[in-house]
Amino acid sequence: MINYQSTNQLKIEDFKTPFTRKLRADNRWVILSQQVPWDRFAQVYMSVMSNQTGRAAKSPRLVLGALIIKHLENLDDRGTIDAIQENPYMQYFVGLEEFTTEQIFTPSLFVEIRKRVGAKHFDQLTVDMIKTLAEIKGKKSKSRSKKSDDDQKPRNKGKIKIDATVADQYIPFPTDPSLLNESREKTEMMIDQLFRLIGKQGVKPRTYRKKIRKEWLSYNKNKNKSEKQIRKIKRVLLEAVARNLKHIDLLLDTIQRKQGMAFPLPAKTQKLLWVIRTVYDQQLMMFRKNVKSCPDRIVNIYQPHVRPIPRGKAKAKSEFGSKLGVSLDDGMARIDTFSWDAYNESTDLIKQVENYREVHGHYPEVVLCDRIYANRTNRAYLSEKNIRITAPALGRKPVKTVLTAYRRRKLRKEAAQRNAIEGKFGQGKNGYNLNKIRARLRETSESWVACIFFVMNLLAMAGHLTFLYFLAMINHMDQVVKNFLSQIMGFNWATVPSVIPMNESKMNVIFAKN
Repeated sequence: MINYQSTNQLKIEDFKTPFTRKLRADNRWVILSQQVPWDRFAQVYMSVMSNQTGRAAKSPRLVLGALIIKHLENLDDRGTIDAIQENPYMQYFVGLEEFTTEQIFTPSLFVEIRKRVGAKHFDQLTVDMIKTLAEIKGKKSKSRSKKSDDDQKPRNKGKIKIDATVADQYIPFPTDPSLLNESREKTEMMIDQLFRLIGKQGVKPRTYRKKIRKEWLSYNKNKNKSEKQIRKIKRVLLEAVARNLKHIDLLLDTIQRKQGMAFPLPAKTQKLLWVIRTVYDQQLMMFRKNVKSCPDRIVNIYQPHVRPIPRGKAKAKSEFGSKLGVSLDDGMARIDTFSWDAYNESTDLIKQVENYREVHGHYPEVVLCDRIYANRTNRAYLSEKNIRITAPALGRKPVKTVLTAYRRRKLRKEAAQRNAIEGKFGQGKNGYNLNKIRARLRETSESWVACIFFVMNLLAMAGHLTFLYFLAMINHMDQVVKNFLSQIMGFNWATVPSVIPMNESKMNVIFAKN
């Protein structure tokens, strides 16, 4: 027998909800809410807000909670607001006192949040989490010297893994013809807008848009385009864009002469026109010289800050986005360098090592990196600081190298440990769309990327604390059993080492965190 009830007979008033019950304490959002540094973020967030002007700011917990949910669930702005609106656990996570069916804020507010909470603010939170984890694990040096480097130095401890990656922008794959055709279409729209402003007086400038569009569609149908066909369509589009820009200049002169307005269109359109002029100059230079690159090349007219970054990967020789110099410290990833231009990541090493020292109070014992970081400058710096590097030595390999079994095992282990940072990049790109950054503005894109790393670090921090809490519980139960046996058997079990050595103060810190 099939139990079926028609949708016409099921009323929404008859649907039973569990909202009369309390929330479960073992829910993932409830557990995660205990690990987020809400107070520290509130300090950072309120520092960029104005206390005198504007409307009342949203709660810092509401803002940070919404950002965490967005990247943890891999949702867009509108989907994030809808998910919070439907889920009582998410509403508890963002700090609401009771369930509401209303939106916590409009999705468009995410743009303003990303403008205010930039990459440097998320970096501050990451540094705080690294310091907290180091204090719990007892890795922070107690003898940090404020004197010169020639004085007594703390002993090098710990490992740091460094590498670079690209956070790709979510843009169409750029080609010279497609970029020129898009510039042509936008300049044609500008001509139409300016002609309407002058009251349609005179003859409208000829753009030959139908003819050029027909040629573009005919070119675009070919899957295997020859170099001759590409050169031909580029010549047609360059002529069209040049003609449209000339018409726009004449229309602007007419409007300024008759109406006294320098540029009557919105500021976004003015910026777009400037970008198109730059694109035209770059494409014309490359066409005349028959080259495929130029300095500061623009690959998207809506995001002129994006640059092609050569990576030499098998999948794509070039990527389009921001290049990140990242260091991995005990599972916590920190963005040390954020650049929109291609650069040699080997220049990041000294900065990354010094950042490690600033956080921990001492230099790392070893730096795990690939061959590109092992240049002479970096090797001399690391040798001066008594830091070991795992990259292969410079120069020609010796004919015969005899390594002990211990040395071979150590090298294999360190090579495997360096793969952790590659795994972190894979986690960000596969799980959090680090390779599909949808923000258009430069500052919002940087905030988007930094927030992804912050969420990954937050989950890593929660995992560390959960594991340490488990160890502390084992040690606590061990002490309880020893005290009990001491009472009933008269043997001093306190002299027997603990299962996991851990002092009382450290246990108290772990219990307080959880």
